[in-house]
Amino acid sequence: MELLKCGVGIDMAMQKFDACFSVIDTEQRVTVKATRQFENNPKGFVSFLEWVKKHSKQPLPVVFLVEASGVYHEQLAWYLYRQDQAITIILPNKAKRYKEALGIHSKTDKLDAKALAQMVCEQRLKLWQPVSKSIYRLRTITRQIERITNHITSFQNQLHALEHGMFREKMVEKLVFNNIALLEKQKEQLIAAIETMIKGDAELNERYEQISAIKGIGLLTYAVLVAETDGFALIENQSQLVSYAGYDVIENQSGKHTGKTKISKKGNSHIRRALHLPAFNAVRCEQKPFSTLYERVFENSKIKMKAYTAVQKKLLILVYTLWKKKEAYQPNYVLEISKEDELVSLFRLKKNSPKPCLGLHKMNIHRSIAVCSLSVGTKI
Repeated sequence: MELLKCGVGIDMAMQKFDACFSVIDTEQRVTVKATRQFENNPKGFVSFLEWVKKHSKQPLPVVFLVEASGVYHEQLAWYLYRQDQAITIILPNKAKRYKEALGIHSKTDKLDAKALAQMVCEQRLKLWQPVSKSIYRLRTITRQIERITNHITSFQNQLHALEHGMFREKMVEKLVFNNIALLEKQKEQLIAAIETMIKGDAELNERYEQISAIKGIGLLTYAVLVAETDGFALIENQSQLVSYAGYDVIENQSGKHTGKTKISKKGNSHIRRALHLPAFNAVRCEQKPFSTLYERVFENSKIKMKAYTAVQKKLLILVYTLWKKKEAYQPNYVLEISKEDELVSLFRLKKNSPKPCLGLHKMNIHRSIAVCSLSVGTKI
């Protein structure tokens, strides 16, 4: 039986990774040729590639599939990319669903690697292209800012407790206060480093100018969203992004029982944390369509946090859409579309109108739209 392709599935861990080498034939039958575990370090990467070349003696294309697991897969991915190997990286939720579709309920590193090898053999997946180094640096800095912010909050709570205690100890209060001041200074330095990094990268700066028009999406929020998604490189659609960020909705309903509907939160918590305050700002500034969405969800649920979560999700999808389309945010876009539809509807004639008078000339319609747009302050 003629073979078509070789696939290598890789399940990553902090210190080791499991690999499975499989092949697929013309009858779409996947056969496991070898499995082995390697050290997650440069020495292990060399041994791994030699092992793959040993089992791929035939002139067949070899594709590597790695499941993105934190940061542990990145060094191997870069190594394979520099060795001119075809590599694909997928999100954990996508790998999990494929494994469930195969009917595999057990979870071991060896089984996961086998499932990934079968997946890369059967499917034609998009090859991974590394993003700019600036994005990787951004993630390191933004996560450090998050840790510093958590420490500042902890010290502020501690200082508040010391100041309202029965017996105050000035020396301890001064030490805690100095710690807060030091951390705030470090935070300012890191934010300045982010600003310099973004302005120094032409593409990141251009995208920031386009996206920052959304009220609430500032420099730090933009940096977190870009860094945590690797510039949305692995995101193929909106639903995948929503699931990756943990905004996907889980329903609890069976027969007459109706439980609470909530988001899964089984995703990137850094993204949800970064969008918390921007959602408040978007609603407070009465920025449509976010304020409208907030009012509608709050009216139905009577829960403010649920309404703000819906705004967070909408903000994330909007940033993703603008990034993919390379377009700037237009606050009056919805208003322009609705006004145009209203004008066009005014020009529609009744069904019993004579055929020659079924509508006006397109140029006249556009001129009327332009006049109306000027009346509401829209740019033409």
